[in-house]
Amino acid sequence: MPDDKPEKPLKAGDVIHLTTAASVQFLRPIFVRVIRELPERHTYHGWVWIEGYQLNAAGDAVAHRELYVRRAGVRMQALPTRRPRRPVRVG
Repeated sequence: MPDDKPEKPLKAGDVIHLTTAASVQFLRPIFVRVIRELPERHTYHGWVWIEGYQLNAAGDAVAHRELYVRRAGVRMQALPTRRPRRPVRVG
């Protein structure tokens, strides 16, 4: 029986992990920092458009993306830990 309780909307700053559970396009899983959901775009029940930044392994934004995903497949994730940067010696 499907769960009829509404999902909490994604909000700016949320980091999500997208795999094939969210859409077949994520055969290679990615991390995304959410900018916003795009509720003005009509979708099928249980699906949502999101705008966000794809993150690399260090947690840096590498691409701006608009993604169509199955909401139940979106996994909330802690921000990938950043390694401290060492100062660069010049000269």
